[in-house]
Amino acid sequence: MPGKAAKIVVTERQLATLKTMVASSTCPQGVAQRARMIVLAFAGHTNESIAQELGCERHIVGVWRRRWVQGWQRLSLVECGEKASALPRALERFLSDSPRSGWAGKFSAEQVAQIMAVACEPPEQCGRPVTHWTPRELADEVKKRAIVASISVRQVGRFLKDGGVETASQPLLAERQAERSRSVSTPSRNGVPMLS
Repeated sequence: MPGKAAKIVVTERQLATLKTMVASSTCPQGVAQRARMIVLAFAGHTNESIAQELGCERHIVGVWRRRWVQGWQRLSLVECGEKASALPRALERFLSDSPRSGWAGKFSAEQVAQIMAVACEPPEQCGRPVTHWTPRELADEVKKRAIVASISVRQVGRFLKDGGVETASQPLLAERQAERSRSVSTPSRNGVPMLS
């Protein structure tokens, strides 16, 4: 059962700046959407109706509503105590995504390259009972080889997707390597392949 929505208070300058952000073609889309959330909330719309209008989840509207209430006094101090140009910058920073930690610091480029190299090997050569790699099998294999200490199946899937490598429905790489092996093992005399 939803709780009571936080009451939004907005000064005239804040409202004008928020409306300018909503209408701006240069304002980042996420910031403009959050500015619109605040404008609609101030106009008395419910979280549900705002979420429907903006095509987002109701709880997201609630998060930004509460965040506005918590930061309103600080934004008002910026509005009153600094130049007029400081408010739009402060609002954009306030409505921007908070920095988040991501996978970039967890796995080195070398580890990602090694994971992708394993994905290019036939799973049968690694003793895997599959004809093509799945993210789960690949995650197990790279942990077994100590390329990484731990990695989630979802992360392996993201590497495969981002790297442009997809798990094949047919063992294509294994077939190509088998063809190369057969062509290399053709009869030869003194290292020169003999034609039949």
